Amino acid sequence: MSADAPRADVADVADDVVVGADVVAAEVGPAAAASTAPGWWQRVRTWPWWVHVLLVWAASRLLGVAAFVWTATFQRENHWTGANPSYQEFVGLLYDAGWYQQIAEGGYPSELPRDDQGLVQQNPWAFFPLFPMLVRALMTVTGGSWMVVAPTVALLLSAGAMLVVHEAVRQGAPRAVAARPGLPLATVALVCAFPTAPVLQVAYTESAALLLIASALLLLVRRQYAWAALVVVLLGFTRAVALPMAVVVVVHAAVRWWRARRGTDGETFGWRDGVGLTGLAAAAGVSGIAWPAICGWVTGVPDGYLQTQEAWRGVREVVPFSGWTYVPQFWLGDWGTPVMVAGFALTAAILLVPAAWRLGPELHAWSAAYLLYILAVIEPGSSLARFLLLAFPLGAATAGVVLRPAWARRAWFTAVLVLMLGLQVLWVRQMWEFNPGGDWPP
Repeated sequence: MSADAPRADVADVADDVVVGADVVAAEVGPAAAASTAPGWWQRVRTWPWWVHVLLVWAASRLLGVAAFVWTATFQRENHWTGANPSYQEFVGLLYDAGWYQQIAEGGYPSELPRDDQGLVQQNPWAFFPLFPMLVRALMTVTGGSWMVVAPTVALLLSAGAMLVVHEAVRQGAPRAVAARPGLPLATVALVCAFPTAPVLQVAYTESAALLLIASALLLLVRRQYAWAALVVVLLGFTRAVALPMAVVVVVHAAVRWWRARRGTDGETFGWRDGVGLTGLAAAAGVSGIAWPAICGWVTGVPDGYLQTQEAWRGVREVVPFSGWTYVPQFWLGDWGTPVMVAGFALTAAILLVPAAWRLGPELHAWSAAYLLYILAVIEPGSSLARFLLLAFPLGAATAGVVLRPAWARRAWFTAVLVLMLGLQVLWVRQMWEFNPGGDWPP
C-alpha cells in the first residue's frame, strides 16, 4: 500500500473521533462513505496516514499546553521557578527536569553525596544520560538554553514516537487491525489522550523512551535484529526498562520456532535467526545493567545506583514488590488493600481480554513483561501513572474491546477518549502545581 493512499485506519478512526460530522463506519464501504461525508472531510481522509497521526498528536499537545498554562496561573514561588511561571519554565524546569538540567550542564558526580549517617542522598545518578546529553549537544550547536531546547526536543521526540507507535500496531498486530479497522490511529489517539501524556512535552525522558520502545518492537516484528539491538542499547541509557525487552525477544524467538516447527504460513527458523535473536537478547540484558555498572565503576561503589534509588524510597531498600506491602496503606489507610486489588484486577483484565490476545505476540509480551517489571521494581506512587504511558499496546487493546456494531464501537471509543482527556487536564492541575510545603514529585 502506498504511503500516500487513503487507508482504512484513517477513515475509521477519523469517523470515530470527529464529533458533529457525519460519522461513517468503515464497514459501510467507500461508496456509502463518499455519499454521506462532506467534501472537505473526504479530502482530509485522503491525506497520508502520517499527516493524520501528526494532526492527532498536535491537537493533544495543544491541549497539554492549555492545561500547563492554566495550572501555571495558580503556581506559587518554589525551588525551581517564581510565581506564575511561563509555559517554557513550567515544562522545562520543574521536578525531574531540574535533575536533567543539572546533568546536561554539569554531568555526574564522581562521588555519591552522603548525609551524616553515611546514607546516600538523592543525586543525578538516578537519571539516565541519553536525553540530557542529547539536549546538551543541541544546546551547544544552537546556543539555546535548557529551558527552550529540552522541552522542544521532548516534544519532537514524541511526534516521532506517535508515528512509530502507529506502524508498530499496524505491522505488529495484523489480527487486531483486521478485527478493528482503524486500530493503529485509534491507538495513537488513546496514547496521546492518556492522562499522563502531557509529560511528552516536558523535559522528561518519556518521549525518548516511548520512541525507542516502539522502534524496538517494530524492528523486532520486521526481523531487523541488528537495528533492534542498537535501539535496545540506546534504551538502556534512556530509562531502566531494557530488561523486559529481553523477555519480548525470547517470546518472539519461541513463537517463530514453534511456527516453523508446525510449518505455519511457511515460517522458517534457521541458525542465522537463532544467532541474531541470541545477540539481541544479550544486548537487552547487558543494556539493562549497563548504567548501574557504570555508576558503580565511576563512583567506586558497586551498588551505588541501588543506593541512589533507595534515597527516593520511603523504606531504604530495593526488594522486588516490597513497596506494595506498605505504600497503599500509607496513602489510603484501610482502603489501600481493596484499591490495590482492584487495580491489579483491572490490569489483568486489560491483558487478558480477547482484544489483547489479538495483538501480536511482541506487543502483548511487552505489555505483560513491562507491567510486571514496574510492579516489581518501583515503589508505588504518583510516578506510576507516568510509567504506564510506555505500555502503549494497552491502548490498542482498549480500542479493540468493542468491535461491533459500529455505533457501539464509536460510542466506546469516544467515551474512553473523553474520559482520558478530562483526566489529563486533572492530572496536570493536581500534580504539577507545586506545593512548597511538600516534596513529592510527579
